[in-house]
Amino acid sequence: MPIPLSAKTLTAQAAALLLATGFTVGGTVPGTSTAHAAEVDDPISSSASDAQIEMGFLGSHETGQFDESAAEITAVHGDTVFTVNAQAATVDVIDASDPTNPHKVSEITGTGVANSISIREDGLGVIALEDEDKTQPGTVMFFDANDPEADILGEVPVGSLPDMVTVAPDGSHALVANEGEPADDFSTDPQGSVSVIDLPAEVAAPSDADVHTADFHEFEEGGAKTLPEDVRIFGPTPEEDLPISRNLEPEYITVAGDKAYATLQEANAIAVVDIASASVEEILPLGLKDHGQAGNGLDASDRDPEDAPTVNITEYEGLKGAYMPDMISTLSAGGTDYLVTANEGDSREWGDFVDAARVKDLGEDGLAPVCETSPLADRLGDADLGRLNIITDLGLNDAGDCYEELVAFGARSFSVWTTDGKLVADSGDEFEKLTAEAVPEFFNSNHSESNLEGRSDDKGPEPEALTIGEVGETTYAFVGFERIGGIAAFDLSDPSAPKFATYFNNRAFSVSVEDEIEDASDPAALLASAGDLGPEGITFLGSDESPTGEAALVVGNEVSGTTSLYSVADLANGGDDGDDENAGTDEDAGADENAGTDQDAGADDNAGADDNATEDDQVDAAGSESDSESGANDSARADAGSEADSRADGAVADGAESDSEAGSSADGSEASSDGDGDPLPRTGADLGQYLILGGIAVGLIAIGTAAFFLARRRS
Repeated sequence: MPIPLSAKTLTAQAAALLLATGFTVGGTVPGTSTAHAAEVDDPISSSASDAQIEMGFLGSHETGQFDESAAEITAVHGDTVFTVNAQAATVDVIDASDPTNPHKVSEITGTGVANSISIREDGLGVIALEDEDKTQPGTVMFFDANDPEADILGEVPVGSLPDMVTVAPDGSHALVANEGEPADDFSTDPQGSVSVIDLPAEVAAPSDADVHTADFHEFEEGGAKTLPEDVRIFGPTPEEDLPISRNLEPEYITVAGDKAYATLQEANAIAVVDIASASVEEILPLGLKDHGQAGNGLDASDRDPEDAPTVNITEYEGLKGAYMPDMISTLSAGGTDYLVTANEGDSREWGDFVDAARVKDLGEDGLAPVCETSPLADRLGDADLGRLNIITDLGLNDAGDCYEELVAFGARSFSVWTTDGKLVADSGDEFEKLTAEAVPEFFNSNHSESNLEGRSDDKGPEPEALTIGEVGETTYAFVGFERIGGIAAFDLSDPSAPKFATYFNNRAFSVSVEDEIEDASDPAALLASAGDLGPEGITFLGSDESPTGEAALVVGNEVSGTTSLYSVADLANGGDDGDDENAGTDEDAGADENAGTDQDAGADDNAGADDNATEDDQVDAAGSESDSESGANDSARADAGSEADSRADGAVADGAESDSEAGSSADGSEASSDGDGDPLPRTGADLGQYLILGGIAVGLIAIGTAAFFLARRRS
């Protein structure tokens, strides 16, 4: 018989009572991580009326580190998630066999700082490691992802600051983007390059001789190849030689066929690398986006006039945007390969060199003014473009004495390109429009703090993370917004006309961590209550790869330090391709008593009130009540596929012997239900509630027994 909602509310109140009186609920397993970030009380979800997918929250592992890049790039092998933890200079190994309760089981440590990870289908893992002196050559380390201990197999040297690594789809090569970033004081500027590593057929490390370098030497003056005029080369040249090679900084790589494509973010270009010869064939300039064109507007000011609309997405004739993509991926449609980019934008600020300035500061401090003939000449106040940060070396007239046009960082969009660099489609101003509709009170918020329009004057939502995945028979682009947060999915059935499907953001804007954490009595609980902040990397899991049996995303959030799993329900298929009754109930996965921690933990300020209660226990009580008070939220989780299974009488007992010992009956292990009769989703939270109910039952029995004997003695 389903447990009525009132009983669930009673459970939360009882848990709070137990905590207040000094009792603890549940337990921890030595050697595993016990912190789990919560689904926020009211995740933000917005979809097109005809959307065929829906995203929802499954579970999250947290490091408890705020704004320290403690969760960045992710990779998955089997039921194990590997997350780059730059803060700890390691890769965290996370068991996600129960996606509602991912927990860290170990870590991989090498020499230097981990920046990126990729895993071949057979389990050969590859990690890019930056040297402690980022201007020196880095290394790529290999490990066996099939081994629970993730044994290190060896390493090979690569270029300066290896920022990203990927394994080619056929598994024959690893490609490394060696960014070659300048020293912090710009005293030196290493060369950028792409390392092409021949991989062995077996799970083993290659040798140094298997490493080949694709450099940019042939594009130097007098070289065999011509650098296109629109490729941006700028800034100081502390070394006299190879100014182009030192200026080009590979950021991210994708592979299509026998070619690798590396974004050169600051140069606003893409390098085409022939894998077989390990050589850069050509460099594709991406040009500029016209923000004066209809549908390409942006909100350029974080200081709107009093009584003016705070959301002001406007076209400006004469304003352009440099695409400057960060992540890049590959799409194949109709037998044609396309490139898909997240157009984040990036400035260079090293030592005294800064290539950005606010529009209102042009004409001062040695900067040229805006030309009087420019269509932007009368739009330079704070209400229009005055606050906007622009690129100082672009847009000048031939004489270089005034700006004919202005160029902003990034394009606040994602784009589809041909493999020879021709623009096929761009999402225009849809990112700002959809987030303005979904989160109007925190439009263009920053990630570390909750504010209104904190990033309008810079790069808006700042699209950075990107992956491509197929749900059912439809291919989607999933784009993560670094600042406001959340993931937007676009249908790419027609690459020339991407179509918005849905947006999901597991963030509580009511919590402004940067403003509150210094005075917080429990900083970890505060951070957990904020949800996911700053998505940095996304891994797509098809239904055949996901522990739930339906498509999912694994997201590394660098500001909240969380690695989160989101369901991607296929509505065209009834949303039930993940209806695997075994999902999330693997006996090994369920053996962790932490499975009872409530995934809505941390939302209640009182959760950490008792010093004697463990963090997980406090979190459990706090989350239970928010579950009971949010039936709509529960239903959303169920629809999104967070319901792992229908646990039968004995399922709850896995890993929770205290439940059966406490006298829990079948009634206590049956499904909860919402107030409207719909079943509540079963998560690890339910186990905690059953333990509490069992404890209450034992207590009541003990009291009743004592009263009975006392009455007999008095009689």
